Amino acid sequence: MQDLSSLLHALSRPRLLIRAARIGARDYSRNRHLRRLLHCETVPRPGAALVQLVELERVQNDLRRNRDAGYSLPRHLDILIAMIGERQLLTSVTPLPD
Repeated sequence: MQDLSSLLHALSRPRLLIRAARIGARDYSRNRHLRRLLHCETVPRPGAALVQLVELERVQNDLRRNRDAGYSLPRHLDILIAMIGERQLLTSVTPLPD
């Protein structure tokens, strides 16, 4: 299985969708967004949250590509915003020295 960084770089989504998600990520709030998207009381660590978000996004993208009536653009955008926010958290964390 690919690592998370490779997986995220391999995503190919419409440019407008990604642009909107990047703008939305400026106001990303972990507690608020993840509780709503993942239906949880306590939010998971960034890596674990990102794994769950990748799966949710894959489902939404499949619905979008198949033009399924169940597709929700706002939900897809919320998931992408959370993915960007979580990725930023992961890349900003520096490991502690031994």
